Amino acid sequence: MFNTYRRGLFITAFLAAPVTLYLVYVISPYIQAFYIATTDWRGVSATPNFIGLDNFVRLFSDGIFWKAVTHNAALLVLLPLFTIVIALFFAFLLNVGSGGRGVAGVPGSKVYRVVFFFPQVLAVTVVAVLFQQVFRPDDSGMLNGPLMALGLSPISFLSDPGIAFWSVLGVMVWQAVGFYVVLFSAGLASIPRDMFEAAAIDGAGRVSLFFRITLPLLWDTVQVAWVYLGILALDVFAIVWVMTDQQGGPDYSTTVMATEIYRNAFEYFRFGYASALGVVMFFFTIGFAILSLRLSRRERIEY
Repeated sequence: MFNTYRRGLFITAFLAAPVTLYLVYVISPYIQAFYIATTDWRGVSATPNFIGLDNFVRLFSDGIFWKAVTHNAALLVLLPLFTIVIALFFAFLLNVGSGGRGVAGVPGSKVYRVVFFFPQVLAVTVVAVLFQQVFRPDDSGMLNGPLMALGLSPISFLSDPGIAFWSVLGVMVWQAVGFYVVLFSAGLASIPRDMFEAAAIDGAGRVSLFFRITLPLLWDTVQVAWVYLGILALDVFAIVWVMTDQQGGPDYSTTVMATEIYRNAFEYFRFGYASALGVVMFFFTIGFAILSLRLSRRERIEY
């Protein structure tokens, strides 16, 4: 009994500091944000006025908010879909699906993994500034320069409302895909090579190897990747803010919830309204993670 008490006391003492820090620096800001969302605080007064759910009611009639939600929802579907499909394709080629019925991957696969992963080590703001130059609408742009040299009209990647969103999505996929190539490659490396060799001997082609062996055995990794990419899609800020015209333009064609939170808080000084946006974004993110994990749950395959 005494030993149990001492063990409990030791565990409590050991966890007291990290739990206290977590409550103060993680849980407490959430609680403060929920409270501020029910006020009209503008960031200067010491005693904000309580207005209840007025900020949340106002959200439903805010057209810019609904544009931001639409863009986040589109990213929520398209970013994980494109990134995972491309990453699985390259990881499969690097580890399994080289020419013929071989299962050894392409030569120099380790070098390719480093090349694919390189965009991941760049800061997001660096990527945004880099692609500002790539998308320049004159002959100094990496994409428009060759087009203009051929006598074609330049493409307004960041100033055309119909193209700007897809340009942002392309940049996000370009930066994210390398990490998931490495992640899926690590998952493939853990699958016994005998499975691929036996399937190849039985006459399975690359498509069959992918859909009948690779994808089922990597399903848990794909599920985690989908959740991470979905959270990234909901939390995107720096690329949109730095790279696009008018920080979410043109005409709010690339704005997302995170940019509207920043704009309302630090440009319009509507901290209460910005906190309400943050609360909505918080529940969107939590809801997406729970829904994704539940819908993608399946029987675990042991090997």
